[in-house]
Amino acid sequence: MSATLDLAKQLIKLESVTPNDGGCQEILAARLDAIGFNIQHFIFEDVANLWATIGESGPILVFAGHTDVVPAGSESDWTYAPFSATEHKGYLYGRGAADMKGSLAAMITACERHLDQTQPTGRIGFLITSDEEGVAINGTVKVIEALSERGEHIDYCIVGEPSSTAEIGDVVKIGRRGSLNGLLHIKGLQGHVAYPQLAKNPIHEGVPALIELCQIQWDQGNAAFPPSSFQISNIKAGTGANNVIPESMSVAFNVRFSTEIDAESIQLQVQSVLDAHTLDYEIDWQLSGNPFLTSTGSLLNTVQESIQSVTGRQTSMSTSGGTSDGRFIASTGAEVIEIGPCNATIHKVDECVAIADLDTLSSIYQSIIQNLLSKGDS
Repeated sequence: MSATLDLAKQLIKLESVTPNDGGCQEILAARLDAIGFNIQHFIFEDVANLWATIGESGPILVFAGHTDVVPAGSESDWTYAPFSATEHKGYLYGRGAADMKGSLAAMITACERHLDQTQPTGRIGFLITSDEEGVAINGTVKVIEALSERGEHIDYCIVGEPSSTAEIGDVVKIGRRGSLNGLLHIKGLQGHVAYPQLAKNPIHEGVPALIELCQIQWDQGNAAFPPSSFQISNIKAGTGANNVIPESMSVAFNVRFSTEIDAESIQLQVQSVLDAHTLDYEIDWQLSGNPFLTSTGSLLNTVQESIQSVTGRQTSMSTSGGTSDGRFIASTGAEVIEIGPCNATIHKVDECVAIADLDTLSSIYQSIIQNLLSKGDS
C-alpha cells in the first residue's frame, strides 16, 4: 500500500461532517511536525484550523484544503459504508475520498518525499480548515485575517479541490466566479381572493419585476468567465389557503458574476428594477465571495509544466463550478490554482477516487514544490 493511499484511508475513516474535524488535523499535524513544520492551531468557535509552515525565507507555497465533508445521507444507499474507506477494483470509496481527503493525503506525502530528498528552499505552508463545506465563516477566512494582522503573506497557493474531469490533471481551476445572494421580501395586503380590490397581491406585484431581472444581460463575460447569471432559487408566499391573497412574498436568488462586474453594481441594478416597479420591499444581501482569477504567473506556469512532466498531458484551464476557499486567499494578492482528483462522484453516494490517481496527484504536487520554489529562489 502506498503512503498516500494509507493516509487517505486513515482520514476517510474519521467521520468529519462540517464543522467537525473528527481528529483529521491531529493526524496531519503529527505528520508535518515529524518533518520539521512549525504547527499552529487556530480555533474559531466550533471550527478547527491548522496552519503549518517550514522554511525561514523566500516565497511561500501554501497547500490549502479542508478536512470537513458533507453528510453521507442514508448509509444503506451506499455500496460500502461511507466512512469505511473501502478499496474495490482500483478505487477507494468513502465520503471525502475525492473532496478532499485524497488531496490532503497527496499533499502531505509530496512534502515528505520532497524534504527527504532535499533541503528546504523557500517556504512551504499548509492551511487546513473544517469549515469549507459549511457556512465558511470561521475557517480559512478567519485564518487569513489572523495571518494578515501579524504581517504574514501567502505568495502561491495550491487548493486541493477536485478539479479534474476524465483524467487526473486534465483540468485546473484558475479562478472562480463571485457569488452574491439576495433575499427579497415584497409586501402586499392580505385579503379575500373574491375581493382583490380590497387587497394588494405581492405575487402579482412582484412577478413582472422578477421576469425583468431574469432577462437582464449583466455582462458578456470574458475569456476566462462566462456571462454573469441571475438565478431565482426559491419563492415563498401564501397561507396555504386557496382563497387568501397573501400579505407578502419572499424570493431567494443568487448572482454568479464574472470579473466584468462587481457586487455593488449588481445590487444597484436590482434595486433600480424593483424601484421602477414601485414595489414595497426589503432586501437582504450576502456576498459569499468576489471572483478571482490567476490567468498568468509563475504558479500557473509551474502547475502546467508539472502536470505535463508527470502525466504527459496538457491541462485545460477553467473557472467553472461553485465557490471555494481559494477566494479568501486570492483576495490577499496570492496566485491561486486549484488542482485535485476527478470530480464525478463528489457529494454523491459511493464517492470514490481512483487509487492510482492518488499517487499521480502526489507526484504532481511534489513537482510543483520542486519547480516553483527553485524558481522563486533564483
